Amino acid sequence: MSMVGNLRKVAHLTRQSRRLVDLSHPARSPLGSSVVNCVVYRDGVRQPVADTVEEAVRQVRKHGHDFLWLGLHEPTEKEFAQVAEMFDLHPLAVEDAVRAHQRPKLESYGDILFTVFKTVTYVEHEQLTATSEVVDTGEIMVFTGPDFVVTVRHGRHGSLGPLREDLEARPEQLAKGPSAVLHAIADHVVDDFLTVTDAVQNDLDDVETEVFSPQSSRTADAGRIYQLKREVLELKRAVVPLARPLDVLSTTPLRSVDPEIRAYFRHAADHLARVTEQITAFGTLLDSILQAHLAQVAVAQNDDARRITAWAAICAVPTMVTGTYGMNFDHIPELHWRFGYPLAMGVILVACFLLHRGFKRNGWL
Repeated sequence: MSMVGNLRKVAHLTRQSRRLVDLSHPARSPLGSSVVNCVVYRDGVRQPVADTVEEAVRQVRKHGHDFLWLGLHEPTEKEFAQVAEMFDLHPLAVEDAVRAHQRPKLESYGDILFTVFKTVTYVEHEQLTATSEVVDTGEIMVFTGPDFVVTVRHGRHGSLGPLREDLEARPEQLAKGPSAVLHAIADHVVDDFLTVTDAVQNDLDDVETEVFSPQSSRTADAGRIYQLKREVLELKRAVVPLARPLDVLSTTPLRSVDPEIRAYFRHAADHLARVTEQITAFGTLLDSILQAHLAQVAVAQNDDARRITAWAAICAVPTMVTGTYGMNFDHIPELHWRFGYPLAMGVILVACFLLHRGFKRNGWL
């Protein structure tokens, strides 16, 4: 089990190490440092970088067949207000994009789709403890219009630079327009779900193994189980609500989604269903592990109670004999006999030995 866990960790670290560098090309503008990237695409091919976002928007609207991908990271209200004005974004969607902390959802405002994705990443740790962070979450908000894609990212992870490079390597897919970018982001998020659930499975296997180990600590095991349940719940909140948006994107004709892209959304929805089933199984298994652990604690407490009772019964014999001979009466049997004391001690030792042997035979000691 430990060898399999180590192989999983190595595979996970290898997947992460492939793309640690954001390969995007930053474009600075009056919008501030929140702009991560601003790129114009024509027939799936990247065009020369514009000096400002405003110039890129004018270029797209001049040619009519281009589209713009604007990426931002945690913009302020003032910075995003200019973006909202340029692309005529709905105020409610703008508020959600700036403040974050939204559930995964899909909303339609005319020709513009507003999609919220919860991103997740696995937090590496040497050993799971009662305070270990296992899953870290962030958010990606995507505005998809006829000729633009605006992505707003919140959190320390989930960079879209490597994803952009992958898409640019497939111009035939990128030529399908903004909906191709929306699908790529959805597929990227779901793939991260798969990676994280595999890593969480490793932690769950470790907890399950150690709970049934004879050397396991009762208190520590309970804390780790509850912590893992809490982290699985956080993962579930990111995964499960996304099923409805992907179902709509894969089955409902939308003006902002190319008909050919809907099949790709169905593929992402299938992967999401697999993740959802796995997370549901995690919850069920953790409940079973917790119940088994609590049953072990109850059995251990019963064993302790039996041991205490057995030793109390053994100690009752010398207590009774010495208590009787400790009373100040003249007419106590064998009080003045020369062998009275050795006889009393012998009776105590024999009685304690017989009681100890009987309790041990019955498993009480």
